Amino acid sequence: MADASSRAVSGGRKRCDLVRVAKPRRLGAAYCASIPIPVKRFLHDNGLSLVLLFLLVLALGGQVLTGHRVFNEDEREHGRPTVTLRAYVRSPHFFEALAENWESEFLQMAAYVWLTALLFQRGSAESKDPDGNEPKRPAPDPHRIPWAARRGGLTRRLYAQSLGIAFAALFIASFALHAWAGAAHYSTEQLEHRGVPVTVWQYAFTSQFWFESFQNWQSEFLAILAMVLLSVVLRQHGSPESKDVDRPHSETGS
Repeated sequence: MADASSRAVSGGRKRCDLVRVAKPRRLGAAYCASIPIPVKRFLHDNGLSLVLLFLLVLALGGQVLTGHRVFNEDEREHGRPTVTLRAYVRSPHFFEALAENWESEFLQMAAYVWLTALLFQRGSAESKDPDGNEPKRPAPDPHRIPWAARRGGLTRRLYAQSLGIAFAALFIASFALHAWAGAAHYSTEQLEHRGVPVTVWQYAFTSQFWFESFQNWQSEFLAILAMVLLSVVLRQHGSPESKDVDRPHSETGS
């Protein structure tokens, strides 16, 4: 009977392949936890992306709810009917606010990727060493080199610039969405004040459009500048964006 019980327990452990955790003392020694090892490994290996995705969804949800309230308050003040949440997330008001922020973020990252490839800042954890004293890395396993890098030629050259290209493409797409949604929202306001609606092209030359862009762009470049300069003299233990605590200010790179 004991053998059968032990076989059942070991079979259960093999079947679910779970992490062992301590039971309460009155219930015994250990048992299979509720989270399988592959899931725990996935959460461990992708925790940064998952937390950032959660924060993105949380902030986007907050923007939707508060933007909906602000929009309806404005509609009431002007004696117009309010809209549902579903109608709001399809409105130019929502897309304009969303796109102008995405636009500035992707511009920031595209500029950051390209500028750090070309320029230096001595002492910064965000820069390559201006003296060229980069640590040598061991040769990669040929079987693990990405397909595009192995192919060579134009494919390899494009792949070597693919991160910057991707951010630039996302910036252009967000910029275009900002112009389209902004033109629709601007035209609605013009009609309400007996003005003339505008096309996307016309809106792209208005002070309103560039004010919305520049007010976001300047803050993104400020954030990059602060990161580059503060990483010279300040440290964050455990972060790959920081130098080790004991490294001198004059050393460059993380």
